[in-house]
Amino acid sequence: MNRTIKMVGFLQAQNCSIAPGSWRHPAAATDFLTPDYFTRVARILEEGKFHLAFFDDRLAMPDIYGRDHVAAVENGIRVVKMDPATILAVMSQVTSRLGLGGTYSTTYYEPFHVARLFGTLDLMTRGRAAWNVVTSLNDSEAANFGRTEHLEHDLRYDRADEFMEAVMGHWDSWDDDAILLDKESGRFADASKVRPVRYEGKFFRTHGPLPVPRSPQGHPVLIQAGQSGRGRRFAGRWGELIFVVYPNIEAGKKQYADLKRAVAESGRNPDEVTVAPAVYVNVAETEALAEEKRRFTEALATAEDGVVLLSEALNFDFASKPMDEPFTDAELAGLSWGGFKDRIVMLSGKQNPTVRDFVTFSGRGTTREFPNFTGTPKQVVDQMQAWFEGRACDGFVLVASQNPGSFEDFTRLVVPEMQRRGLYHKDYAGSTLRENLGLQRPQHGEWRKAQ
Repeated sequence: MNRTIKMVGFLQAQNCSIAPGSWRHPAAATDFLTPDYFTRVARILEEGKFHLAFFDDRLAMPDIYGRDHVAAVENGIRVVKMDPATILAVMSQVTSRLGLGGTYSTTYYEPFHVARLFGTLDLMTRGRAAWNVVTSLNDSEAANFGRTEHLEHDLRYDRADEFMEAVMGHWDSWDDDAILLDKESGRFADASKVRPVRYEGKFFRTHGPLPVPRSPQGHPVLIQAGQSGRGRRFAGRWGELIFVVYPNIEAGKKQYADLKRAVAESGRNPDEVTVAPAVYVNVAETEALAEEKRRFTEALATAEDGVVLLSEALNFDFASKPMDEPFTDAELAGLSWGGFKDRIVMLSGKQNPTVRDFVTFSGRGTTREFPNFTGTPKQVVDQMQAWFEGRACDGFVLVASQNPGSFEDFTRLVVPEMQRRGLYHKDYAGSTLRENLGLQRPQHGEWRKAQ
């Protein structure tokens, strides 16, 4: 098969996109507490032949900044956080091919719960489900689950490896042909083809069998976003679709190669793993109109947006330090998101960046956080093609600067140009997400080969 671009629509089960200022856009839909908001986006993404609609998630309001929630709530900084699994089920009812992915934490849930939830979702979507595996980020999430503090970075990933082994064991409970439904004999299933997991590790014990049979795609597609050293090894072992953040194409090529190497070192085929960076797109019929869109959406950010979200993501109160005071080595070591910290060190050129450096070089809370492809359809696709053919990525995660307009513009203007160049599929390859991503249906125990 010819290599083609994979597209993911990045969503939040909340009042805005990952850009908190997006709710302030005059054209942004405001019915985000209704199913209509999400079914509208689902239809648009499927019309644009997107491979996946994906929901990011946190398990707490952003209340690390100033140690309260006031700034976040007053400014609408990603404070609504509904459960993505319920919304994915709603979206599945108005689509038939669009993949549907949600985030669930290995730190605050149990393997049986996650295995059953996503196993059920995979059946109810006829094989279109994906699970974004995260370890969570901050003490507010810990407090919501009765813990005093969030686990240390590498320990979270050690725990997550066990979590994955237990979940995969549960998903292996049923053989594909276990169900007989022999009404004459009264025999429902062959018990020899249904087995317990009997998992016992350092962090988890779970017995099984999982009371959910296998889906048409075997089990949900696994999404990961680890970019730090330990996180990259975890992504290399488990991730089938890996989300990344690159500041530019040069950094992208290096990190893309590093991730593919990590996949190969785990004993898996790197060509079967999709690496997709987050991007914004401002597209219009003329370059001037596209630039005006970009300037307008950039201006929607407030001063509070960045520091509130930096505090949430890094589990550090950015109100506790002067803007130009460098972080100490101990403070940097304590930041919860290693890949994020490493990116700021690289971009600032400082081993000990300041608060201002984090604000400036991260672009957190603004549409400058990710690469921004701006211009006419031809100009936008020229940029995407350079990244794709230059081996900086296998596809893109499109972040909306306003919802649903960003997805509508991309579907109407960019998709036809990608298709004209042969860079993008003209229709879905099959009915399951695995078929549409070019992934093989997993066999029982196949995951055990990766270490």
